[in-house]
Amino acid sequence: MHKKNSRPLDTIDLAILAALYEDARTTNKDIAKRVGLAPSSCLERIKRLQTEHIIQGASLQVDLNALGGHIQAMISIRLSDHNRLAVDEFVAELLPLPEVLSVFHMGGNIDFLLHVTVTDSSHLRDFVFDQLTARPEVNHVESALVYEHRSSQQLPQF
Repeated sequence: MHKKNSRPLDTIDLAILAALYEDARTTNKDIAKRVGLAPSSCLERIKRLQTEHIIQGASLQVDLNALGGHIQAMISIRLSDHNRLAVDEFVAELLPLPEVLSVFHMGGNIDFLLHVTVTDSSHLRDFVFDQLTARPEVNHVESALVYEHRSSQQLPQF
């Protein structure tokens, strides 16, 4: 859930966010030095950004191959019913599945895009049959293999 920020972010807030976006493990001392603040002032700003839900957490990136996820796929799904309850239940039931990395609720000709990881092609086939096409609300499914996935390390600027 996204809330509209009640105050504009200044250049120091943006510099702090950029440093953390680049590497969430960066120490407060290093961020303070980078943005020209005392460490105590920097920490206070970071805590305020967290309290205001501008910083919503940090995440860990792991080598999925080391976990046995040798194949990644993007699966597009169309539902036959688009009411809020059906959509909310669909997402709530998919997110806990161990194969699911991300769920994107989309506009346009597909309703959802799932980013999944599986051990092999049989696992992908079984996931699609058992977890998706077996559901009565699922109208259409297409999968595409992911050859490579990279994420930007730069904070978006608007």
